[in-house]
Amino acid sequence: MSRHVPITIRQDGQPARGLRRDWSASAALAGFVAVVVSYSGPVLVVLEAARAGGLSPELTSSWLWAVSVGSGVTCALMSLWTRQPVMVAWSIPGAALLITSLGSYSFSDAVGAYVVTGVLGLVLGVTGLIGRMLAAVPKPITAAVLAGVLFPFAIKVAAAVVENPWVAGALVLGYLLGRRFFPRYAVFAALGLGVLTALVRGRIEPVALDLSLTQPVLTVPTFSWEAIAGISIPLLIVTAAGQNAPGLAMMHTAGYAARDRLLLGASGVASVAFAPFGSHALNLAAVTAGIATSPESHPDLGRRYVAGISCGVFYVLFGLFADTLVAAFAAIPPGMITALAGVALLGALQGSFFDSMHPGRHQPAVIEAALITLVVTVSGIAPYGIVSPFWGMLAGIGSYAILRRPAAAATR
Repeated sequence: MSRHVPITIRQDGQPARGLRRDWSASAALAGFVAVVVSYSGPVLVVLEAARAGGLSPELTSSWLWAVSVGSGVTCALMSLWTRQPVMVAWSIPGAALLITSLGSYSFSDAVGAYVVTGVLGLVLGVTGLIGRMLAAVPKPITAAVLAGVLFPFAIKVAAAVVENPWVAGALVLGYLLGRRFFPRYAVFAALGLGVLTALVRGRIEPVALDLSLTQPVLTVPTFSWEAIAGISIPLLIVTAAGQNAPGLAMMHTAGYAARDRLLLGASGVASVAFAPFGSHALNLAAVTAGIATSPESHPDLGRRYVAGISCGVFYVLFGLFADTLVAAFAAIPPGMITALAGVALLGALQGSFFDSMHPGRHQPAVIEAALITLVVTVSGIAPYGIVSPFWGMLAGIGSYAILRRPAAAATR
């Protein structure tokens, strides 16, 4: 009797060759750079929230462990399962929200609120509500949201070069030379030349590193309506609007048929599982997804999933040594990290700008609506604690509803 062997199909429709044959240095590096970018900026928001909330060093380290290991496990498993570069990270606007609210509640009540947020996010994800809402928005508008999210990273490169011309300037030069002679390794060239210059110039400070493993602390959640109202609901809104929606849009823009129910469901499960250790919310990432899904990761769309697996592995490793890595990153010149993030996201930014300026099957008025979306998103406004990508998308949808002509009039 014949035996049928299941064949995994890659994103480009070809049979998958297996992780060993799909592995590439450029994709693995893209995953590493994504983790470096996450730890160089977003992790500082978590540290500030922990400080403002009066958390002990043990609880702070547990928080970093939870968001790192939770993100890493989800990244690696989902990327391997779907053969897509699935990037999961902790909610940056959610951590910013906690800077002002965490200290108002007991930590066990806050953990209970995190669990509620994870459960609600899981329900919204597996029911497909977020995916259906995103699919209903014209592509130029979602692309403009992504461009607005990525644009601040790009414009900071110039300031970084002015403030730190040798290190940041060398990093940018390395990127340009890489793009000219070996495009797949442009980010690697940028990182290498930047680190070499920083070492020569003495800009990397020596630090005493303690290589002991971070010990997670289990907090039994308690539940209060005050914490649910003050943390869960705002955290759910800013995570869905500011992270999950742009994260899905980034994957679609890059050419991946992202399975929103699976991916959002997985991040919801991870959020619930790691909440007792301090993780506030895990979600699809947009900024780091721009690094992993770019052509610099790998020219073959079906082999970029290696970047997601690589990102997951480095997240877990960094999380196991959270205290050590935070100290190590503090020794790196800030201008270098800023420039690295900016140049690594140029490809994704270019694609977002292109898609926002092409109407496709929509009326030309959608271009103006996309421009309005971009302006509002870049503004950084956050009324009611809801981040600007949500308001940018809302402004674009509303503008297009007003600007678009009735179907009969549009065909005249």
